[in-house]
Amino acid sequence: MPRMSVKKERPPKVRWEERTQTPLLVLAVAFGIAYAVPIVAPGAEPWVLRLCHYVEWAVWGAFALDYLVRLLLASSRWAFVRSHPLDLLAVLLPLVQPLRLLRVVSTLLLVGRRARMAPQITLTTYVAGAVVGLMMFGSLAVLHVERDAPDGNIKTLGDAVWWSFTTMTTVGYGDHAPTTGLGRVLAVGLMLSGIALLGVVTANIAAWFIARFERDDAVERRQTELLEALTREVRELRAEVARLAGPVPPQTTAPEAVPQAVPEPAPDAAAPEPGAAIAPRA
Repeated sequence: MPRMSVKKERPPKVRWEERTQTPLLVLAVAFGIAYAVPIVAPGAEPWVLRLCHYVEWAVWGAFALDYLVRLLLASSRWAFVRSHPLDLLAVLLPLVQPLRLLRVVSTLLLVGRRARMAPQITLTTYVAGAVVGLMMFGSLAVLHVERDAPDGNIKTLGDAVWWSFTTMTTVGYGDHAPTTGLGRVLAVGLMLSGIALLGVVTANIAAWFIARFERDDAVERRQTELLEALTREVRELRAEVARLAGPVPPQTTAPEAVPQAVPEPAPDAAAPEPGAAIAPRA
């Protein structure tokens, strides 16, 4: 009876995450747009602002439902809660707008974990997306907090983006700085994120060089091993040929004498006829 192959079934939590990663990414983009429009264009039409507000709450509800489903499908719920702190904070603190951006970060982390790419490509894509995302949303958050502050000097989106860039790269020119408590909390978060991302970039570059050197060394080692194997085979073949040929026996008999040819008489010398007298020489 032929043996039937049994396909290993994936856990329900993994299947749920694979099915929802694309909708979550779309919702994250919608959440980012709905969050950015009232900050960038505070004088927009009232219905636009209301629509953005409804979109934010709808997306938050979808994210909360996703977190609840994954929690119920997890094999160890306490381990799931400990390993997903950003998701929990984003669900429990929906009214604090800067912290609501954690939902976007956690969604990008989920999509990055489920990506079907090579590790180096995944890491590079993640770092690039994290840099752009944190810079833009950090700029929006600090602009929303600092724009109406009495002593604030971050009044435009350009100022906020410049401040985010200098903060994430740990340069800190000091021309723009938050003055409120929440703005400084955001600054600390961006500083730590910038240091972490720079460390990831440096480690990724170093790992690429190390992998390249190890790959070249492996190729050289294989070539050296092949040359050594060929040298051993040639030596073994030479020894085998010498063994099969054996020693050359010495010669014990003298070589046969070669008969020498008798010279024939010259054709112009006439032989004397029998009975003829030989004429004397003068």
